[in-house]
Amino acid sequence: MSADNAVDAVSSGGGRGRLMLRGADLRRLGRAALLGPGSGRSRVPDAIEHIAKVHRAQHPGTDIDILRRAYVLAESSHRGQMRKSGEPYITHPLAVTLILAELGAETTTLTASLLHDTVEDTEVTLDQVGEEFGEEVRYLVDGVTKLEKVEYGAAAESETFRKMLVATGNDVRVMSIKLADRLHNMRTLGVMRPEKQARIAKVTRDVLIPLAERLGVQALKTELEDLVFAILHPEDYDRTRESLIAHAALPDPLEAVAVDVRGVLREAGIAGEVLVRPRHAVSVHRVRVKRGGIRPGSCEFGRILVLVGEDADCYAVLGELHTCFTPVIAEFKDFIAAPKFNLYQSLHTAIADGKGEIAEVLVRTRQMHKVAEAGVVALGNPYAVGEAPVTTDGERVDPTQPGWLSRLLDWQRDAPDSDTFWSALHDELAQDREITVFSADGGTVGLRDGGTCVDAAYALHGEAAHACVGSRVNGRLAPLSTVLRDGDTLQLLMGAEGPGSDVYGPSPDWLEHARTPAARIAITRWLDAHPASAAEAEPAAPAVRTAATVTARAADPVAETDLPGAAVRLARCCTPVPPDGVTGFVIRGGTVAVHRSECPTADRMADAGRDQVPVRWRIGTAGSGYRATLLAEALGRPRLLADLTEVIAGQGVGIVFAAVEPPQEHRVRHTYTVELPDAEALPALMRAMRAVPGVYDVYRAQRQVAAVRA
Repeated sequence: MSADNAVDAVSSGGGRGRLMLRGADLRRLGRAALLGPGSGRSRVPDAIEHIAKVHRAQHPGTDIDILRRAYVLAESSHRGQMRKSGEPYITHPLAVTLILAELGAETTTLTASLLHDTVEDTEVTLDQVGEEFGEEVRYLVDGVTKLEKVEYGAAAESETFRKMLVATGNDVRVMSIKLADRLHNMRTLGVMRPEKQARIAKVTRDVLIPLAERLGVQALKTELEDLVFAILHPEDYDRTRESLIAHAALPDPLEAVAVDVRGVLREAGIAGEVLVRPRHAVSVHRVRVKRGGIRPGSCEFGRILVLVGEDADCYAVLGELHTCFTPVIAEFKDFIAAPKFNLYQSLHTAIADGKGEIAEVLVRTRQMHKVAEAGVVALGNPYAVGEAPVTTDGERVDPTQPGWLSRLLDWQRDAPDSDTFWSALHDELAQDREITVFSADGGTVGLRDGGTCVDAAYALHGEAAHACVGSRVNGRLAPLSTVLRDGDTLQLLMGAEGPGSDVYGPSPDWLEHARTPAARIAITRWLDAHPASAAEAEPAAPAVRTAATVTARAADPVAETDLPGAAVRLARCCTPVPPDGVTGFVIRGGTVAVHRSECPTADRMADAGRDQVPVRWRIGTAGSGYRATLLAEALGRPRLLADLTEVIAGQGVGIVFAAVEPPQEHRVRHTYTVELPDAEALPALMRAMRAVPGVYDVYRAQRQVAAVRA
């Protein structure tokens, strides 16, 4: 069923967005169901003939005898039962199965869909289902039956929903059937009282639509959104529907853009299909809200969809589009290289036509499109080859399980009670965007938007993240509280001690930085188990600013300029050292200040129009002495200051000034101004300091100035 046409399923009559049964297909199924399974044991019953045709179109050569047998059992079991709409009850499992068939579900899922209400509403038992149709079908029917027992809004909702997620996690096909079941119920909700319509619509909006999004079943999700929109916001829906009708009555400018795109691909020799994909009602409404209530522009009622054969073709199409049209670079997103958390892959871009109209373009392969529409449903039967893998506790493992669902199942097991799980789940489902972060070893981890290094640590390492003491984001040391962005590269710095150590462990303020349930639950459990550790201060380290003075004479100038009579002074902001590239500026008193060429202060002076003065290092200055300022980033630990000063002294370098900043999240930063005997001493000194246990980086003070400025 095309999600783009979901708006047609809703009538604006009655002021409540009354729903009506959709299409001749379901009416035909209802008539066929009334006539029974038909004659002849091998004949395909009329009621499932259309389902069989749709199924075979996507799975050629499939033996549908099992579907025939499932229909015969379902029809005989439900015979005499009627829906509130007046149709025989069998029309419901038939409609649910048709929805899944159109999404490309495999035979086992369709069989379970036909039988999904038999155990709950008839005398058929699970054992009978298993004996007749096999263990896979039995497992799915059992899972859906458990979901049917969930009483939304009841006092036990949190616990029943928790069990529901556990059942879903062991086989995502269970939730696929449930979502199709809810979609058909929403399509026929018009027979219910308005208050019951609203209650069911709210549960669908708050729980099932977010789950559909996370399972990647966009075709179901978008139609459910429109049906809910019509019930809960009838005035906004009516206004949006009027806009859609008015737009449909006019020539669509996207069709002209599609013609141009087809011409570009033809000339480039790229085989592809170019379609205009209309937006559904909720999507158009969101565009209107984004535009401050103004009716969307003529090109904003849809998008161009380009379907090609291979991944490489996607990028070839992108290159042609950006070459032959004016691209809107800010709109470009590559979800092929970094797929979304729900398996979605596509290239997104936007181009301007000759009239300045902006058209959004999606580029994907046909397989990507299938997954984009049907999500996990498109992945087929994960147990079709070999035996179903099992965990040590006997639970099945679904190889198609999305990462977010794996994480959800992990932290629901650790949640101390159902209420904690329920509140965390609501918070998790409320997030409609996930980012991808790359780990230092080249792997990836998906996090909710706004996730921090703390969240990433627990997503990657579980409880071993208790020993995390720092992080690097895009190569730079960063606090664990740093909010990560899509595409960031993260390296976690782990303490030498393992998890459960009394030396390393999360501090209470980590809870303020944690955004994901997994991180918050794990941190809380550790703090509850280590109350004494939680109350202790950070690891011992100097917490006050101190200065160490040594006997040091002002070094003779080691740089010179051709400016007659001018004194030369090395700038303190960047402490240039031979053989650094240097430049000079005349300051008060006629003195020439010598800066490193890449010094931000020098950049600002040049930008302000100050004249630069050529300077150079004086020949033969070795041994005359000069100063440099170094910063050392390290993990806080006892004797760190003593070890660093000992190493510096061991290099024959004098310390003019030393400062230690208060530790933050086990990390400390030391600043040393040193007196160097010669130019060769600096690299050797920095290497020696980096070799001190716990030290992660040593760099010139100039780098810190640049970082602050950036």
